[in-house]
Amino acid sequence: MPDPRRADLLMRFQRAQAQFTDRVDAVEPGEWDAPALPEWSVADLVAHLTGEQLWVPLLLAGESPDAIGPQVPTDPAELLGGDPLSAWESAADAALTAWAADDALSGTVRLSAGPAPASDHLTEMTVDLTVHAWDLARAVGGDTVLDPELVAEAFRHAEEHLGEDGVPGVFDAPVEVPPGADLQTRMLARFGRRA
Repeated sequence: MPDPRRADLLMRFQRAQAQFTDRVDAVEPGEWDAPALPEWSVADLVAHLTGEQLWVPLLLAGESPDAIGPQVPTDPAELLGGDPLSAWESAADAALTAWAADDALSGTVRLSAGPAPASDHLTEMTVDLTVHAWDLARAVGGDTVLDPELVAEAFRHAEEHLGEDGVPGVFDAPVEVPPGADLQTRMLARFGRRA
């Protein structure tokens, strides 16, 4: 009997990928150097997520971060080449194919922080894609309205897993939101972003 949780995790991940793809597709040629985050340009942000997708098949094959690091470029020009959308889509397809394998979510993956259930890592990747879709859209003046189900999942994840200091080097500490703020604003605030 199919596992409904597995199907839900994969569906959310695929939707998060599609949402991010829409934002990458909306980037105009002159916007790749625009700031997306304090230390990242639009190209840096897209390259980060492209590289993250390229890690998935290797992680699910049991490789360690130390073994994967040299195999996946980190330089945006090398990762994205002359066609960032195609580079992103190719990496995203490879990740989705790897996650969709029958036993992919039943094991563990070896991350820099140590072993983790593969299903937890998939959820973290879905949340990361959701938050960064907003970052990318905001950087280029695009559509910042996110999929409400993905927003709810990201907010739930943040409430359960993010401390009051955020995740140093990854997500800033939460910021205050006005009373009555919508769920997307509250979710983004948990990840240190002001909507």
